[in-house]
Amino acid sequence: MIHMNEVYETNQMILEDNLDVRTITMGISLLDCRSDNLQEFCTKIYDKITGRAKDLVKTADYVAKEYAIPIVNKRISVTPIALAAGFKNPEDYIEIAKTLDAAAKAMEVNFIGGFSALVQKGTTEEDQALMLAIPEALAQTERVCSSVNVGSSKAGINMDAIRLLGKIIKELAEKTKAADSIGCAKFVIFTNAPDDNPFMAGAFHGVTNADTLIHVGVSGPGVVKKALEQCRGKKFEVLSETIKKISFKITRVGMLVGQEVAERLGYPFGIIDLSLAPTPAIGDSIADILELMGLESVGAPGTTAALALLNDQVKKGGIMASSAVGGLSGAFIPVSEDQGMIQAVERGSLTLEKLEAMTCVCSVGLDMVAVPGDTSAATISGLIADEMAIGMINNKTTAVRIIPVSGKKVGEYAEFGGLLGTAPIMPINSFSCQEFINRQGFIPAPIHSFKN
Repeated sequence: MIHMNEVYETNQMILEDNLDVRTITMGISLLDCRSDNLQEFCTKIYDKITGRAKDLVKTADYVAKEYAIPIVNKRISVTPIALAAGFKNPEDYIEIAKTLDAAAKAMEVNFIGGFSALVQKGTTEEDQALMLAIPEALAQTERVCSSVNVGSSKAGINMDAIRLLGKIIKELAEKTKAADSIGCAKFVIFTNAPDDNPFMAGAFHGVTNADTLIHVGVSGPGVVKKALEQCRGKKFEVLSETIKKISFKITRVGMLVGQEVAERLGYPFGIIDLSLAPTPAIGDSIADILELMGLESVGAPGTTAALALLNDQVKKGGIMASSAVGGLSGAFIPVSEDQGMIQAVERGSLTLEKLEAMTCVCSVGLDMVAVPGDTSAATISGLIADEMAIGMINNKTTAVRIIPVSGKKVGEYAEFGGLLGTAPIMPINSFSCQEFINRQGFIPAPIHSFKN
């Protein structure tokens, strides 16, 4: 039972330290909408989404006002469309994306996720059609987010899909170049993708989930930073305990809000994702936390160790606060969405290579990273393959959301606005991996995948 006195304790966190519930995400199954007729399928999914989510925003806003806890985003995730739709023509998937966008706008949610395919063990005709549709689909829609899972610790890595996706990202960047290639900010590539993730752009409603669920994603880097200001110079044990205790409190707030929204809507509560998700706001930064631990700048030696400590203690504190922890859970390090990360790039302390090392110990991976627009498709595919290998070998979720900003080069910036922030264009290794990427087939699963 969560008591109101636990909420009152967080008033200062909300008012002074940027604590918020980052998202309430409704997951909706579209498996019962299958049809051989495109228009009938589009009508069915529109009707189901708008029927289930008709009170989502209103209810979330009411709960936020009642408990004085900000809920920043309201979102919807659906069954991976390549599974739900079953069509084999890319043009059909563009129409489906438009339908999803229309439903999201009608429900006034920020984003709808699930324009997705799961190809870790192979690519069907439906998967191929959806992937080929991604550039046009995301260019023609505003709120649709897309993802493709290309690998897992059990299946290995689908390198054929990665080779294709490098080209698709380049095409998507070009189609949305008028807005600094923002389409790429709505597309993420995974290995070991969770099917209950409430955060965009990678949210989708897994086929093993109930028909409709309410998930919640919390935030709170500013709260953790405030707590750590009392730990200057103290032992690592004190540092760890402080993070764990504050993460417990943050998670309890998220649980209260998520359960209340679910109860009022009449749908089961799914999971709480207790990730520390930064924003471009000053003081709401993962980089600030790491530097408060004693680093001169993020990227300095010791950064990966500091991030590992932070990520692990967030998970330990959160798991004690809830029996329904899921999604990604940990610490996000998106470059454009974190003012401290941007400043570290500008100082020259944070490089793409150091970011990749940091992803070995934190949530997700290379997230909201902008690179020069003339970066080749093969280089992008190689970067994706590297990150997928980290996830596969370490049995963790990793992802890539990379933005080759058309027409821009190192030293310039991409402006996305809102939570997506501002991305400095980062240099990327220009030595070729073309011959490696052109090999066909799969990278096999690691030896520890054999657990049966």
